[in-house]
Amino acid sequence: MPITLDQLKPGNSAAVTRLTATGTNRRRLMDLGILPGTRLTAELRSPLGDPTAYRVRETLIALRRVQARQIEIDSIEAVTP
Repeated sequence: MPITLDQLKPGNSAAVTRLTATGTNRRRLMDLGILPGTRLTAELRSPLGDPTAYRVRETLIALRRVQARQIEIDSIEAVTP
């Protein structure tokens, strides 16, 4: 089973391997810079756990859990300060 972005805990990083979103949802993610090979870092999670803020390149983007499930990632790595 592939690992999806919603499984990334704050402080961890991973690279995008595939987008499973379709149509306008896929286009929106791509417009935000979420493409295969892009490294994402989970930065902040809201108190209720949804949404989560991810660092994409030099930008902080909030995605809901349902959106993050449409982004497959490689193995999760801890970010070192």
